[in-house]
This record gives sequence, C-alpha cells and structure tokens, in this order.
Amino acid sequence: MDYQNIQYESLERVARISHARPQRRNAQNVELLDELDHALQRGVADPDIRVIVIAGQGDHFSAGHDLKDAAMHRRQITPEDRYEFEDERYLGYCLRLWDAPKPVIAQVQGACIAAGFMVANMCDLIVAADDAFFADPVVNSFGAAAVEVLVHPWAMGLRQAKQFLYTGGRMSAQEAHAIGMVNQVVPRAELETATLALAGKIAESSSFALRLIKRSLNRTADIQGFRAALNAHFDTHQLSHMSTEAQQRQAAGFDATIQSAKARVA
Repeated sequence: MDYQNIQYESLERVARISHARPQRRNAQNVELLDELDHALQRGVADPDIRVIVIAGQGDHFSAGHDLKDAAMHRRQITPEDRYEFEDERYLGYCLRLWDAPKPVIAQVQGACIAAGFMVANMCDLIVAADDAFFADPVVNSFGAAAVEVLVHPWAMGLRQAKQFLYTGGRMSAQEAHAIGMVNQVVPRAELETATLALAGKIAESSSFALRLIKRSLNRTADIQGFRAALNAHFDTHQLSHMSTEAQQRQAAGFDATIQSAKARVA
C-alpha cells in the first residue's frame, strides 16, 4: 500500500508507524485509520519485526477523530451505517491493536485526545513526552457516552476514569505516570530516543516468548472481563448517539461542538 496518511519505517527489529497528518494535529480520517490498520498487520506479518511503535509526527500524537472528514460522515448516515462503520474502524481496529502478537508501544507527545487516547491505551506500553496530555471531552461536548472503546477504567482505574470522563478535563503526562497509565515520561527532545531504546531492549527477547507472555497477560485481562466490557460499552455508545441531546448537538453543527471540546481541554 502507498501510504498517504501514515509513515511506516522498519528500524532494525522495530517497526514505527506514525500518524502523518501534522497539519491536522494527526486527526484520524477514514484513510488514516485504514492505513494504520494495514501497517499494523504488515508489522505483525514481518518476521524480522519484534516490536511495533505507534507514533505521531509533529507536535501532537493525535487529536482524535477528524470530525470534518466528509468520507466519515457519508459512511455514518443511518444508525445501521454508523454501527457497521464504527464496529470495524474503531472497535475492530483497536482490538486488532490489542491482539497484535508483538509488543506495541505508543510514543506520545502533545495532544492525545478521545480516539487518540483510545489508540494509545490499546498499546501495551506508553512512553510520553513531558508536554503530552490526555483528554476525552466526548461526554461533555458531544452528549455521547465517551469514545467507542472504553479502555479508560482499565488504563486509569475506575475512580480516576469516572472523574476524567464526567468532567471532560485533561490529564498531564506526569499525572498519567503517577496513576500507572504511562510507563515513562521523558523530555520532549528525548522522546524518540527513549522510545526506540525501550523497543530495542524488548526486541532482544525471544519473539516467541514475547508472543506467549503477551497472550497470557491479555488473557488475564480477558478473564477479568476486559473484552466483554469493551463490547458492552460499544453498544451503549451507539445508543447514546440517538439521545435527544446528542441529536441536538449534532444538528447545531460540529464547529460549535469542536470549539466546546477544545475549551474543555485547554
């Protein structure tokens, strides 16, 4: 595939997949999502790759879904359309990220918002720059039940997730590290070096051993209800799109909603 919205790099035993729309704060349009999923499967299939890094070019990891993407709106006209679209590109793609048989590291700087939060936290590890921040303003600004993949309580703990989602605020990289959501916080200038150093250290391990230990760790989460909880929330999220208030906010136009969301996380 000739990628237009992501960059794929093979760095010895590490594949780095970068959101490559810095002019749009790496907002995820349909094409980016499809390319990201394709590149992930490419890294998984390459026997020389042992670790995968998900990154973002420019100042930000990702500002979330591109709400001005016309292709995205065309594919979500009816509730049935939206369900099928989001089941594949949001829930499905995130679960493939979670299920990737190789360790996946998120390299996060700047904004990591909503769908960006979703993608980063479906990775195994997160290395964050000291300027990174995390936010999900969907409940407050859009009138919907958070993003499609409710990884929040698993990544943050239940009480932190409740406050985070109820208020629609933001969490710094330092705060995220303190609660265990982020593995390392490094100066912005050292982010790439630190992430690749971690990936390189992991890549020294047996690829088969890494595959099996990741499977065991993910099964531990599944035994605790991880996958069932994500699937249950996905249906709840679809219902929330049809609430009176969500419909009113959508009818008022996305520009106003986007400005509200920006004010929340400013």
